[in-house]
Amino acid sequence: MWKLTDFKFEELCVYQKSISLAGEIYLVTKKYPRDEMFGLTSQLRRAAVSISLNIAEGSARTKKDFSRFVDVSRGSVFECLAILQISHRQGYISETALRQLKNYLVEISKMLSGLKRSLTTGKRTANSQQ
Repeated sequence: MWKLTDFKFEELCVYQKSISLAGEIYLVTKKYPRDEMFGLTSQLRRAAVSISLNIAEGSARTKKDFSRFVDVSRGSVFECLAILQISHRQGYISETALRQLKNYLVEISKMLSGLKRSLTTGKRTANSQQ
């Protein structure tokens, strides 16, 4: 019988951070105009959720495949940033919110780079809990 604690990807700090980011994105997008529900709101939420989903799915694959899933996660990070910048220009989020979320995305991007590096070198990184 398996338990939720049996999945190693849940121990990755980058996974935990990406789950937190998705929560923040959901909070921020609740304030978006209703006419953006199927536009920027949906796109931003899907991109943010995609980061953790690709980490989870990739962890069940070979290291080579996992590395590709990490690349997809990183692409979703960049997608989030672009959507947030558009959102800011449209007046949906403040400069402060943009800066805070961008910092979050930069941190996750760096962690994903470290995870990818660890998959190719086999060395443990700061992404995994001690």
